[in-house]
Amino acid sequence: MEAGNRTTVTAFVLLGLSNNPLIQGVLFVLFLVIYLLTLTGNLLVLLVISTDSHLHSPMYFFLRHLSFLDVFYSSIIVPKLLENLLSKKKTISLFECFTQISLVIISGATEACLLAVMAYDRFQAVCHPLLYMVAMNRKVCTGLVGASWAIGIGTGLVDTIFLAQQHFCGPNLVHSFACEAPPVRLLACSDPYISIASIFTTMVVLGLGNFVLLLGSYTRIITTALGINSATGRNKIFSTCSSHILVVTIFYGSGIFRYMTPASGSALEHVLSVQYSVVTPLLNPLIYSLKNQEVKAALRRMLARKPRLTF
Repeated sequence: MEAGNRTTVTAFVLLGLSNNPLIQGVLFVLFLVIYLLTLTGNLLVLLVISTDSHLHSPMYFFLRHLSFLDVFYSSIIVPKLLENLLSKKKTISLFECFTQISLVIISGATEACLLAVMAYDRFQAVCHPLLYMVAMNRKVCTGLVGASWAIGIGTGLVDTIFLAQQHFCGPNLVHSFACEAPPVRLLACSDPYISIASIFTTMVVLGLGNFVLLLGSYTRIITTALGINSATGRNKIFSTCSSHILVVTIFYGSGIFRYMTPASGSALEHVLSVQYSVVTPLLNPLIYSLKNQEVKAALRRMLARKPRLTF
């Protein structure tokens, strides 16, 4: 579309992962299976936590919201990815693109905050066990989750608004399988300084703030665990926290490489994007279910229940 001598892009083209029809077919089946497993795993965690009274504690209250976030985030990315793998027309309107960018940032920022909250919850449970249920009562837990969502939504809207104010005059080829801020920003014809500054500020303030909370919580947890004489007590603490530490490592590791490095459209960048947006939501329920004895026990109890027939 042209206004005077100024050309304005009205849609982007997602170049995806491959132009080879055979590879696209294989990727479609692979990502469809991963998506269905992601939905099944996270919804199963949601169901187990909601129905088993043994898991009605602050830690599992937060885990339930983490599982919902994984379903939410995966559903932002994968359905459009699957559609593009089958479609010859791989265009996406500016509105759809910026909506997807906003939702991606919202879910990522919310999850970063929620992971920090979960570390704080473990700190209270390990370091102040007698006051744990008072410090982490229902009202506090709900407030922490609400604050995480509020920060995530605010971050997503601000960053997306600044990016959407850029002028896009062409080309309109996005070197990715989804609309994400780094590759889309490369297509801006106007100075992207404000948008870059907004994203960078978000990453530094949100990332640093959550990192300090994570580091402080786990420093105290490790110090407390090492001061326990009982090997059984220490092992129980490390076993409880190891799942969360692994999830945090995967989330921040892939997220930092994806968003803190310049976008280039390289194969490594595509691999990191797939790992961050497609694989990670599948790994989280597996990590928590395989490494957490209480979740496995609750799952066994649920599967062992005899269905009640009513006439």
